[in-house]
Amino acid sequence: MANYFVIGADHKEYGPVSSEELRKWIGEDRADAQTKVRADGATEWLPLSSVPEFGDALKKTASPPPTISALPATVKTSTLAITSLVLGILALPTCGATTLFGLIFGIIALVKVSNSRGALRGQGLALAGTIVSGVLLVLLPVMVAMLLPALASAHDRARQIHCMNNEKQLALAVRIYSGDHANQLPSAATWCDAIKTAVGSEKVFQCPAVNGTSRCDYAFNAKLDGMDANKVDPQTVMIFESDAGWNAHGGPELQAPRHRARHIVVAFADGHVEVMSDTRLHSLRWDP
Repeated sequence: MANYFVIGADHKEYGPVSSEELRKWIGEDRADAQTKVRADGATEWLPLSSVPEFGDALKKTASPPPTISALPATVKTSTLAITSLVLGILALPTCGATTLFGLIFGIIALVKVSNSRGALRGQGLALAGTIVSGVLLVLLPVMVAMLLPALASAHDRARQIHCMNNEKQLALAVRIYSGDHANQLPSAATWCDAIKTAVGSEKVFQCPAVNGTSRCDYAFNAKLDGMDANKVDPQTVMIFESDAGWNAHGGPELQAPRHRARHIVVAFADGHVEVMSDTRLHSLRWDP
């Protein structure tokens, strides 16, 4: 049995070792085909693969190359699944405009992923998109029903504020008129004509809560007809909402509540404006 000297992985020389011992090293992966060996009595160093005696031992340790079937296949994420989730999330800022599409895409994505036999992934995304879109689609009518009263109230409040601003301008125009006419208030029968130039636009005479066919939607307190403005109590009613038309004048019998809960806008002699229930109108000061 031949003996050999071996160059180890640390580049040091070991031996002599028997061929049997060297075979054992090959089996333990302490030596391989590239390990340099020299037979006892020889001078040339050779790789183990060049020594026929160890060919069978080296073949046993060689691992076969991986086959193509062992390589993992590329798995794609379903685009429809991603789209479904995005549309479901966008349903909130778009007030539910994307919910139906998110639901449809989510269902289609679930079917395709299930039938792909592992070639597609994204079942969780599709499921999330379907659930979010479906829930919002169901809740949307409820949310709309809850928002409608609030929107109606906000719309009426906006018209109320517009109406208050109109009456503020009309009351100011009356005071401007009196300042130009020795403190005398305009004639009740022609008050609209008298202050028209001071108002600037006839749109101020129109209440936003009315259909806009009337030229004037306010009335003047007839008891202020031609009076000295300095002798009128500041809390006296001057202008109020009415459907009697241009140059309308009179008392609470001409009132026309146009706002929620039968509220009416009233301007007083000192120029301030209030919104109140129509039942309170009769208790206000009408006599100067």
